[in-house]
Amino acid sequence: MTEASAAALVDWFRANCRELSMRTPHPRDPYPVLVSEVMAQQTQIDRVVPAFDRFMELFPDAGSLAAAPEDEVLQAWSGLGYYRRARLLHTAVRAVVAAGEWPRTRAELARLPGLGPYTSAAVAAFCFGGDDPPVDGNVERVTARVLGLDLSLASGPLRRAADAFARDLWRAHPGPEVFEAVMELGATVCTPSAPRCPECPLAPGCQALRRGTPGLFPRPRPQRATEDRRWVCLWLPRDDGRVLLRRVADGTLLAGLWLPPLADAGVARNEDAARRLAVEAGVAGPLVAAPPVRHSITHRRITVVPFVASTATPMAHERAANWSWEDPAAPAVATSSLLAKLRRACADVSTLPRP
Repeated sequence: MTEASAAALVDWFRANCRELSMRTPHPRDPYPVLVSEVMAQQTQIDRVVPAFDRFMELFPDAGSLAAAPEDEVLQAWSGLGYYRRARLLHTAVRAVVAAGEWPRTRAELARLPGLGPYTSAAVAAFCFGGDDPPVDGNVERVTARVLGLDLSLASGPLRRAADAFARDLWRAHPGPEVFEAVMELGATVCTPSAPRCPECPLAPGCQALRRGTPGLFPRPRPQRATEDRRWVCLWLPRDDGRVLLRRVADGTLLAGLWLPPLADAGVARNEDAARRLAVEAGVAGPLVAAPPVRHSITHRRITVVPFVASTATPMAHERAANWSWEDPAAPAVATSSLLAKLRRACADVSTLPRP
């Protein structure tokens, strides 16, 4: 990569980059950088920005996040999904606070829980002047098109080529700004579909553009097989509109979040699985099926069949630590978007005997 190309890229970035609240002058405070980078994993930036701003209001520094209970952190994360990221972020920040200082190199940062090659390189580069490139899907896509590489997104060969490409940019224009510039280019101009090539500062040397087929680079990432699951759910409404939620056990999908009692139906009939769930919850009386809802978690496609139960019988677990009566429209605990889907499905279902 020539100095002229790198300079053109940085000039373009300075004139066209999006104004984002986490985009402060270099070197940056590592705490907000880490929070924003973890949030941005598998989440679009238009959802990240308001969530980041809310999170920083609640936990303005590493000490406040480290001192917070996990439930408060997960509640603040609500709406972003992939809650495992929040737990790992919480654990990593606690480790930093316990150590009394931030790791400064990519290798040191990578030892923190949940920090992979990209996140550790981003924090090192943007906060401590590291020269290891943060390589995300945007950098890979720009690399594949500029160099004309017929490689798959997220493949080892393309990741290594993107790392070398970004290092060449840094050598031609040292500093973290050039890393941010190539990521911004991929996010806003060299997009997956309909790239705006006339606006691209790297267009004069782009091999894919020269061939007239920029949209064919890189090849799509191989898709993971979809896994279908069937769950049952127990919806326990109270006269005041609250429903009984249970904290999902660790080591399972949606772990740590608060939802109505759930169970994988497996090979059982929905009614039988729901009755077992009711017995476990200490609920007797009729169960009425509500319309099923669909929910996806990464490659898992889940059908959840809710059963509405009467709360007329005493609840054996309602005062236990992992159970709580909550307003399903505005719960005071960390939950999932699945709760809103279940609320809509169960809204008009009654357990009263029908004439």
